Amino acid sequence: MLSNITVFDFETTGLDPVEERVIEMAAIRVVDGEIVTGFHTLVQPGKQLTSKITEITGITDEMLVDAMDESLAFRILRNIMGDSLLVAHNAAFDLQFLHHALNRLAGRTFTNPFIDTLTISRDRHFYPHKLTDMCGKYGIELEGAHRALNDVLGCWELLKAMHDDEPVDAYLNRLGYLSKYGPPVWVPEHASIFGTQNRYEPREVV
Repeated sequence: MLSNITVFDFETTGLDPVEERVIEMAAIRVVDGEIVTGFHTLVQPGKQLTSKITEITGITDEMLVDAMDESLAFRILRNIMGDSLLVAHNAAFDLQFLHHALNRLAGRTFTNPFIDTLTISRDRHFYPHKLTDMCGKYGIELEGAHRALNDVLGCWELLKAMHDDEPVDAYLNRLGYLSKYGPPVWVPEHASIFGTQNRYEPREVV
């Protein structure tokens, strides 16, 4: 199942996939367990960054002056993805940005199958479930979180570790969302979505 996958990640100017833009993207294509190609670039967003985004990502407006044009960046990313299985941590976020960017730039979307490592994390583990937390639980080194390439490599290692624990096949095209926030505004037509909630490790009674 994991013989032909693309692990990808976006850093963005904000949370709204319609109004906000990607400022950094990274992807690795994995064939038969080996990384065969990768792509990493900063992307021109056509707008200034807020101080909050710079604080989270470390990316500044100055760093984006000579960044790659958005259209070219997404064409390269789409070529790398091909018809592979897409993998991301909190895939609902990245898939929405992928859809809206492709639709805006090329008038189409994607039909690739996908796996969300966040959905698996919530199902199998106690809170917290951020990528840094999950990598910590599995002893995976993740330096420079909230930079796209680092997050992609961490997500790939996390996927392998969780698949070794128990095959992740059952999570194909499944997106879990926190019920208290409601479902994502957009999901792929082939997605199966369901509400869930965080589980907390029982506290010892003293």
